[in-house]
Amino acid sequence: MTKLRMGIIGVGGIAQERHIPAFLQLQDKVTLMAVNDMNKERADEVAKKYNIPHVFSTYHELFAVVDAVTICTPNKFHAEISIAALNAGVHVFCEKPMAITTEECERMIEASQKVGKLLSIGYHYRYTEVSQIAKRAVMENQIGDPLVTRVQALRRRKVPGWGVFTNKELQGGGSLIDFGCHLLDLSIWLLGDPEPVEVIGKTYNRLSKSPIQINDWGSFNYQTFEVDDHVSAYITFENDISVLFECSWAANIKEDKIHLSVSGAEGGLNMYPFELYQPKLGSMMETTAKAEHNEKRAGVVQAENFVNSCLGESELVVKPEQAMKVSKIIEAIYQSSESGTSVKLS
Repeated sequence: MTKLRMGIIGVGGIAQERHIPAFLQLQDKVTLMAVNDMNKERADEVAKKYNIPHVFSTYHELFAVVDAVTICTPNKFHAEISIAALNAGVHVFCEKPMAITTEECERMIEASQKVGKLLSIGYHYRYTEVSQIAKRAVMENQIGDPLVTRVQALRRRKVPGWGVFTNKELQGGGSLIDFGCHLLDLSIWLLGDPEPVEVIGKTYNRLSKSPIQINDWGSFNYQTFEVDDHVSAYITFENDISVLFECSWAANIKEDKIHLSVSGAEGGLNMYPFELYQPKLGSMMETTAKAEHNEKRAGVVQAENFVNSCLGESELVVKPEQAMKVSKIIEAIYQSSESGTSVKLS
């Protein structure tokens, strides 16, 4: 059996926590061939730990010995490295978000189409058991036409105090581009990938700029904090669909909360936990399902889908055009907050 030769670019936290362990569970189909990281010492350590044969000082050198790459760098470099890999004839799996700007996303898709190589983005929430059940419910018309979707991705006082999460130049934003993007992607996918029409949004970082900090995820410099820690938005789509969206790294709430519900013309669903509501027999009937939101398992299923797609055995679950839609909405939310007006999207 032909194996896919995989390279990892950026071997920090997410590479070691999710992607490398996932590929190691798929060794019948994929071989971890090479790594590259700006921190050469860290790259050497990771290669030794996981028996990866090649360590390269530049990502361009890595392309010569692999069929595909997984990109786990700060957001600023997603487009640059993806395009270079695609132009070198290498399939690309890139961590979320796809890129910082829509224009960068467009150039990534153009490169993928030009060379005929795959490009996918790490929106792993789609691969959880609960997400798959919810998707089936919508596709099988259990709720009718979707109307109003409510999304909350809220963490209580959990600004990431490590890495470059609060560096606007490297990341492009904060809670929205890092955390909220997952629930945005998931909701758009559940709704059938409708086109966004108009966005009005507001971003905040007042809590994280306060000198008195209570934060469960390490310390950060409040004086240099420059990204969003709170975001709210109202997004309208074609077919009269609307999404009420909220995310935060630092909410003053009782506990963390992830919520996604869809109210449709003939029923509704809630995701965490999964519940289906339908008017039947003269009453509102409720159906439940024991379905997990297991991100570790989702990471393996995600890796398997990408590897199988590269080998011609499957079709990508997360297509780049869909991921670009998420980036377009994120960009519009930031623009709307800055301008104080809604942003209309073509």
